[in-house]
Amino acid sequence: MSIETARRVLRIEAAAIEGLIERLDARFDAAVELMLNCKGRVVVMGMGKSGLIGRKIAATLSSTGTPSLFLHPAEALHGDLGMLTAGDAVLALSYSGENEEIVVLLETIKRLGCALITLTGNARSALALSSDVALDIAVKEEACSLNLAPTASTAAALALGDALAIALLERRGFSPEDFAALHPGGQLTKKYRRVEQLMHTGENLPQVQPTTKIPDVIYEMSRKGLGMTTVLDSGGRLAGIVTDGDLRRIMAAKKGGTFDLTAAECMTLGPVTIAPSEFASRALNLMEQRKITSIVVVEEGGRVAGVVHIHDLWTLQLF
Repeated sequence: MSIETARRVLRIEAAAIEGLIERLDARFDAAVELMLNCKGRVVVMGMGKSGLIGRKIAATLSSTGTPSLFLHPAEALHGDLGMLTAGDAVLALSYSGENEEIVVLLETIKRLGCALITLTGNARSALALSSDVALDIAVKEEACSLNLAPTASTAAALALGDALAIALLERRGFSPEDFAALHPGGQLTKKYRRVEQLMHTGENLPQVQPTTKIPDVIYEMSRKGLGMTTVLDSGGRLAGIVTDGDLRRIMAAKKGGTFDLTAAECMTLGPVTIAPSEFASRALNLMEQRKITSIVVVEEGGRVAGVVHIHDLWTLQLF
C-alpha cells in the first residue's frame, strides 16, 4: 500500500537527518565562523536537486540575517561568475563532491580569496579536499526504492543548511523585530508594528483644553470619531481624557444639566498610556486587560504624541 511506502520514506529520511547529529563536530563551528565573518555574502552553489536545495538554503539565510544568493554553477561558467566577488563565502552542495561544473570554479573561488564550505557525502572528493570546511551529509541509503533518486541525501542537506542558518541567526543576535523588518508582507510584521506607526496624530488627534465647554468637547469627539478626546494643558501634556462613557455618566447624574461644565470637570484622571515605541500587540493587551477602546500615546516628559484605537489594531488582524 502507498501508506506503507510513505512510512518507509519518512523513516529513512528521518534516520538520515538523525544520523547528522552524532557526526557534528568542530567543523560545523568553523563553517559558521567563516560565514559569520565573511565581508560579502554567502554564495550558495549546487547542480540539479542539490541546486534546488541550495536555493532554499540561500533564501533561509537571507531571511534570517545572513545576506545570501544562489549562483547556478552552469550559469556561472557562462558569465554569471561576476556575481561572485572577493570577500564572499561559498557554500557548495554536491553529494558526490565531484560535480564538474563546481570543480571547474574552484580556481576562481580560490583566486578571489573566498572561503569555501562544502556539504558533501564524499569526504575524499575533489570538492571536499579543496574546501576550507567540508561538512559530512552522507546517508546510508536513499528513500528511493531504487536507491537512486536523491531523497534522504537532499533531506539531510536541507536540514544541515537550516542548522547553519539558525546558528548564524543566534550568533548575530537576530531578533523578532529584525525578522519582521525582512518580511514586510508577513503576519509577523503586523505583530511587531509599533504604536507610533498606527496612532492618530496632528489634525486627527482629538484634543481639548481643561477649560473647553462640554458642547465643544462633544463636537471634537464627534469630529475625530474615536469616542474620546485627550485633555491637554498649555504645554501639550496629558491632563486627562473624556470618553463617551464619562459623558453618559455625568449626564445621568446631572439629569442633562451638563452644558456649562468644562472638560476638567468631566475628565478621567490618570488614563492608561503607552509609549510610541511599544509594539501594537502590547497596546492590544492593555486594551483587553482594561476593557477600553483607546490608549493615549505619551512621549517622555508627558507630551501627548497621539491616540491608538482598537479599530487600528483590527486592521492588523492581531485578534
